[in-house]
Amino acid sequence: MEKREIELYSSAVTLSDMEIFVFPELMYSLVLANIMSPRLWAWRDDPWFKGIRQMRPYRRLQRLKQYIMDHYVFNLDLETWGLTNRRRELERFDGIIDAEELARSNALFGYEGDAYYFDIDIRTHFGLDKYDSEIIPYWKTETVEAMDAFRYREGFVTGAGECVSLAALYAAALYVVAGIPLEKIFLMATPLHSQNFVDIDDGILINNRRLVTKAMWFNGTQISGQARRALENERVTVVSHVSGWVHIMRSRATIDPEVYASFSDKLRCYLRAPLTPELLGNFLRQNPKCRQCFVVRWPVRGVNRYIALEQVFSFEQDSPYKVTDNTREKLLATIPLEMFDASCCRRKIVLDDLEQFVSGRAIDLESPDDLAALKNRIGDVCIRAADMVDQLTRFCHTEPRLPSADKVSFEPEPEPLGLSVDMEREDVVRRLDSLRGSSVTADLAFHAWRDLSRVSCRPFVKAALERNPVSAAGAKDLTEDAVIELARSWPDDSIYDGPYRMAQPDEVWNFRRGDGFEKALMVANILRVRGCGPMRLDLTGSEVRLLAGNREVCAFSTGKRPRDRVWEL
Repeated sequence: MEKREIELYSSAVTLSDMEIFVFPELMYSLVLANIMSPRLWAWRDDPWFKGIRQMRPYRRLQRLKQYIMDHYVFNLDLETWGLTNRRRELERFDGIIDAEELARSNALFGYEGDAYYFDIDIRTHFGLDKYDSEIIPYWKTETVEAMDAFRYREGFVTGAGECVSLAALYAAALYVVAGIPLEKIFLMATPLHSQNFVDIDDGILINNRRLVTKAMWFNGTQISGQARRALENERVTVVSHVSGWVHIMRSRATIDPEVYASFSDKLRCYLRAPLTPELLGNFLRQNPKCRQCFVVRWPVRGVNRYIALEQVFSFEQDSPYKVTDNTREKLLATIPLEMFDASCCRRKIVLDDLEQFVSGRAIDLESPDDLAALKNRIGDVCIRAADMVDQLTRFCHTEPRLPSADKVSFEPEPEPLGLSVDMEREDVVRRLDSLRGSSVTADLAFHAWRDLSRVSCRPFVKAALERNPVSAAGAKDLTEDAVIELARSWPDDSIYDGPYRMAQPDEVWNFRRGDGFEKALMVANILRVRGCGPMRLDLTGSEVRLLAGNREVCAFSTGKRPRDRVWEL
C-alpha cells in the first residue's frame, strides 16, 4: 500500500477524530460497521422497541433517544485513549493534507472557534492546559462494541462514547431499529462537534443525546442554546450521507449533488423562522445581556405595574407557565405584588410595547426598512439597538457555514450502497461485501468492523503498534512477566463477537478483558514501546504464541481465527 492508502485503512481501525477529519470517507464507514454489528440488531428484540415501526417517525426517534440516554453517557476524557503530539501527526499526514489549512479547521491543531463560543481557553476546556501545547489527545471514535464495553471501566455503569460515536450510533440505529431510511439521515461535523440532521417533518437535529425539533431550536432554553452553539459559531467541515461525503478541504466530493442541494435547503429552512412576539421573548430568554434592558407591564386593579423581565424569567423556571405564550398572565399572578414597581424606568424597554410593534408591522428581518424601524423602536437608551437587532436576526436566521458546492467537483461512487430498511443483517453484510471492489466506503467498513476474515491484518497491526499509547503508559512500571500475568488474570472475553473480529491493545487494557490473541497483541504493543525488536504472532490451532526472535515471550489460548495466521510485528 502507498502512504495515503495504508494511513487511510489503518485509520479505519483506530477512528480518531483527527483521522475522520483527514479522511472524510471514514465517518460513514463507522456507521456501516455499526449497521453490520449483531450487537445493534439485538436491540430489535428488546421489549422497549416493540411495535416501533408502527409508530410515527418522530415517536420512533423519541423511543430510540430514550434507549440511548438510558444505556450511554457522553465521555470525552484524556485518559481513555491517551495522547499524541502535533509534530508526530503532522508528519504522519504530510503530503495528505495541508498543515496550515488543517490548523485553521481542526480543534486539535490550533482552531479555537468563535469568541462567543469559547470564552475560556480551549486547552483548559479540554483539560489539556496541564500539558505542553504540542500535546493533543487521541480522541478515538468508538464502535458500538467499544461503547458497550465502557460498563467494565471503573466509574461507569453504562456504555459511553464521544459525540462522533453517538452520531454514528444514532444513524445506524435509526436505520436498523427505527426503520428510518438512510437517505433521510445526514451526519455533520464541525471542528468541535458532530451531530445528525434527520429529514422528517420540519427536520430534527440529533445532538449527542438530545432530539431538537425546529420549535425547540427557537425556544430560547438553556438546552437549545447548547444545541445551537456549533451551527451558530463554527463551520461545518464534513457532511456525510449514504450517497457520499463533502469536505471543506477537499476539491472532490462523492455525495450526490442533488441530495446535497436538497439537504442544504432543508437545513437552512430548519434554521430560519419569522420574527414573532413569541420568538422575541425566546430570544430574550437566551440572551441575558439584552433581556436586562426589558420590563414587563401588568395592570393590577386598573393600575400598570412593572417588573424586570429577568425576574419574570426566574419565576418561569419553577412554573408550568411561560413569559412567551398565552400563559403569561397566569405566571405574573404567581409573583408577589411587592416585586412590582409602580413606574417604569426611562432606560428600560417595555416588552409588551415592543411585542405589539413586532406583531403589528410583521417585521421582515431581510427588509432594510423593517430593520431600521425596529432599531428606531428599540432605541439606544439601554443597549445599542443595532447590536440587539443583529443578535436577534442571527437568532431567527442562522446561516449554516456548509462546505461550498461551488468549490468542489462531484464524483459520486459508481454504485449506490443500496441498503433498504426491509433488509436483514445478513443481507446488509452480503451487499456491502459485494461492493468492496467498487466502493472505498464499503471496503473501509469491514476494517472499522474489524472483520479480519475479509481484510488484511496489516492496517490492523499498524494501528495496534502505533496508536495505542494507554496500554504502554499503564504498564510502564510493570516487568514483562508482570504484564503477561496481569493479562492472564483478566477474563478471556473479547468485546467483539465471533472468531474474526478483534480488539486493539488499548481496548483490552481499558476494559480489562480480551481473547488470548488480543492479549498477546497488547503485550507486543507494550514491548514495542520499550524498544523490543521484530516480533511475530503465530496462530496454531487454538493457541497463539508471541515470539521475539527465537524467544517465546508468551502463549495464550484463543478462539480468534483471522485470515492471516502469522503476523509480523
